[in-house]
Amino acid sequence: MLELASVPAAGDRLAVPEPGSPAFVWTGFAGRTGEGPPEVASEDFIIVSGLVHRYSAGTEFEVTALEGVDLRVARGDFLVVIGPNGSGKSTLARHLNGLLLPTAGTVTVAGMDTRDPAHLWTIRRTVGMVFQNPDNQIVATVVEEDVAFGPENLGIPSPEIRRLVDEAIELVGMRAFLRHAPHLLSGGQKQRVAIAGALAMRPSCLVLDEATAMLDPRGREEVLGTVRRLNRDEGLTVILITHFMEEAVGADRVLVMDRGRVVMDDKPASVFERAAELEAVGLATPQAVEVRRRLGQAGCPVPSSVLTGEALADFLCR
Repeated sequence: MLELASVPAAGDRLAVPEPGSPAFVWTGFAGRTGEGPPEVASEDFIIVSGLVHRYSAGTEFEVTALEGVDLRVARGDFLVVIGPNGSGKSTLARHLNGLLLPTAGTVTVAGMDTRDPAHLWTIRRTVGMVFQNPDNQIVATVVEEDVAFGPENLGIPSPEIRRLVDEAIELVGMRAFLRHAPHLLSGGQKQRVAIAGALAMRPSCLVLDEATAMLDPRGREEVLGTVRRLNRDEGLTVILITHFMEEAVGADRVLVMDRGRVVMDDKPASVFERAAELEAVGLATPQAVEVRRRLGQAGCPVPSSVLTGEALADFLCR
């Protein structure tokens, strides 16, 4: 079990802001009252401008992964990013919390430039990351210890760690598994533990990079249900990178990437109306949208707002 009283003092850990300093105290998921990252207009929460990224730049192995990407994300947005393999989705995700830095262009988070080393710690607490394989993110042998890992390494006082762990575990619905061994959990449960670990850092934004790719349908629904609830109820900004078109239908916006560029950025209904363009970049529409299209061709028009199987069934049964 987690022994929070044994957490070393902040001075024995990494060189990070002292507890209680303005850079250390979180604003919460939606940037609510309190100290923390600079307050900016909601439409300016994340700004990506002219972003270029080249791997092995200046060498014979240079590869351009992103070319002139522009993007704005508002606080509380639920943005889904889709695209074929090699389109630059994961590279873009890693720029949003400073894991990668621009070859050219800029990325700002709550007014902080990711290229400024002075802002790096704050940016990485503001934008949490969850990756594809939960086994690569779990570092402890007990769920609560794993969730506490991030706050412990920031030297946060023990009572505060206890509160953060309890809140994060509660938010992802894993209270019953608090003292379980992570390796005994299902894939969906492990990914929810990984999300809790990110939430314990009190981010304003959560980026999920193909976090459902290795899960079965039930595990995917567990994770997506958790993320949607956090976005809806807690105001958490969510950026979801995925290959599953069905995961995009409930988003506020869908960003489509191809060959390192943004080729569409619109509401789900508008994006999936452009089926021919999606097919041209190797993407399919959700099954319900394809059925809707064929019904329209057969003389039974269905509104473009119908994007899911449930909505389609409801419409047809009226």
